[in-house]
Amino acid sequence: MEAATIVFKQIMTMFLFMLAGYALVKSGKLSEQGSRDLASMLIWLVIPATLVNSFCIAFSPEKLAELVQSSLLGALALGLAILIARLLLHRRPIDEFAASFSNAGFIGIPLVMASLGSEAVFYTVGIIALMNILQWTYGVRILTGKRGTVSLRGILLSPVVIAVLAGLVIFVTGLGARLPVVVSGALQGIAALNAPLAMMVLGAYFARVDVRAMFANARLYLLAAIRLLLIPLLTVLVFRLTGLPQTMRMAVLISASAPVGVNVAVYAQLHDLDYAYASETVVLSTLLSVLFQPLVLMLAAGF
Repeated sequence: MEAATIVFKQIMTMFLFMLAGYALVKSGKLSEQGSRDLASMLIWLVIPATLVNSFCIAFSPEKLAELVQSSLLGALALGLAILIARLLLHRRPIDEFAASFSNAGFIGIPLVMASLGSEAVFYTVGIIALMNILQWTYGVRILTGKRGTVSLRGILLSPVVIAVLAGLVIFVTGLGARLPVVVSGALQGIAALNAPLAMMVLGAYFARVDVRAMFANARLYLLAAIRLLLIPLLTVLVFRLTGLPQTMRMAVLISASAPVGVNVAVYAQLHDLDYAYASETVVLSTLLSVLFQPLVLMLAAGF
């Protein structure tokens, strides 16, 4: 219950950031190119710095085992989401992509930090890295019917994978716990930008959608119900069977139960699909998450 309350308050705070982005666009102070630049900053700097920062802890065999366990838990959550999306939405490529992949980086990380502490981000690196790899490969195949065009080299050079690999190195070698204060302070400062910048980018998306058409589209509500309720609730039940520590399960669950990921709009635009509709899936599910994500976490806390 306490975690759900914290998450609810954090979501409300994040919505204020989102409104700031919305207001900047509507007032002409933030252009479409400007919002893209903010998104680029998130992808190439802020999220990687946050992931690296989560590895800045003392190495121990127990922590390494926890990393493996949480990564397997993340793979389980992703596999379940992909399976449900495939069964229910395989005739609607954008919807299938949207249901399969949550906003684990933009929204999941700030919520984990707020509700469980910055050290719990360590448990989310596996699901975030795997999700990015699958979006670039399996996700592209969903949207286009073709195999992903990203090479193994392209995947390894993606900012998230680089951050995870760098984090693993400093964790295993013990450097993460011995970084100079200036370096660790810089990492923490950049990581603190995650929630404000991410939600301002979403606010920019919101400012450019047809709000009336979005709220009148029943298909979007069905997708949101699958992404925010069906998938998370089934994930809660499956996670319960694992017997893994509660904090670990909650950290991965927060990431897995986040609303539709922004990348569905990015990839839809990249492949000349319905970019406006893809943006609406992100915006409406994010708006509805203020109600449903705390509810799911409250139920999860009781299991």
